[in-house]
Amino acid sequence: MTTLKIVEPKVVDLGEFEVRRLLPQAGLRQVGPWVFFDHMGPAEFSAGNGIDVRPHPHINLATVTFLFEGEILHRDSLGSVQEIRPGDLNLMVAGRGITHSEREREEVRRADHRLHGLQLWHALPEAQEEIDPAFYHYSAADLPRFTEAGADVRLMMGAAYGRTSPVKTYSPTLYLEAVLDAAETLELPAVEELAVYVVEGRVRQGRDEIPRFHMARVTTGESEPIDALERSRIVLIGGTAMGRRHIYWNFVSSRLERIEQAREMWRAGEFPMIPGDSEEFIPLPDDEP
Repeated sequence: MTTLKIVEPKVVDLGEFEVRRLLPQAGLRQVGPWVFFDHMGPAEFSAGNGIDVRPHPHINLATVTFLFEGEILHRDSLGSVQEIRPGDLNLMVAGRGITHSEREREEVRRADHRLHGLQLWHALPEAQEEIDPAFYHYSAADLPRFTEAGADVRLMMGAAYGRTSPVKTYSPTLYLEAVLDAAETLELPAVEELAVYVVEGRVRQGRDEIPRFHMARVTTGESEPIDALERSRIVLIGGTAMGRRHIYWNFVSSRLERIEQAREMWRAGEFPMIPGDSEEFIPLPDDEP
């Protein structure tokens, strides 16, 4: 018998727009290596407005950004400058420390526009928490896209349904999306820990309905298939269980003392700067006026 743990989103106001946060929550802190899951938008911006996430740091994790609509301009302290568009995937590996910003090109900002996507963080294994930072960009054409039992599947990370994504991973990790028409069914991949997020529509697993914007984690037993109650877009995340991670602001680590060190480093200006975007920064929450 499958038992589902279903969590509602926590709405977080980021100033320019709101996000729905599914991870971490008191009732669901991690799924495999995944420790953070934000659903951005859909957000509408009038001309002259848009996202401006100022430079901020990360340690001991990797961030994953994927868009359904819109565009984001990524910059980081390695010198990376990359536009991410719908279907592309950005993987930024913080390792021992990286600084990045997320903004928009002026051409995008000059017109009315929309933004809709996901941003996830996964923890690095303890032995690799302090690796050198790195940045990888994968275009939509790089990511396997195929039909599975009628569902349109895009495999972002890991292996499923006989395919393997080229996106770099550091532990057994799964991240994919699937679009199902009403009454279509999708068998779930066999992974140690697994969660289903409903971006659009409504689905059911066993006796449990999972509404739009909710995440369900399979906690025991074998996973039953997902049944679409209407046309739906779902995301599956999971992988091998990882030891508990501590989270403070943008820092994730297996060691509390490492987070404290990162706090002091950011306060002291000891993280690397972003070439071409070093005039602003986000202060520590403790230092906000």
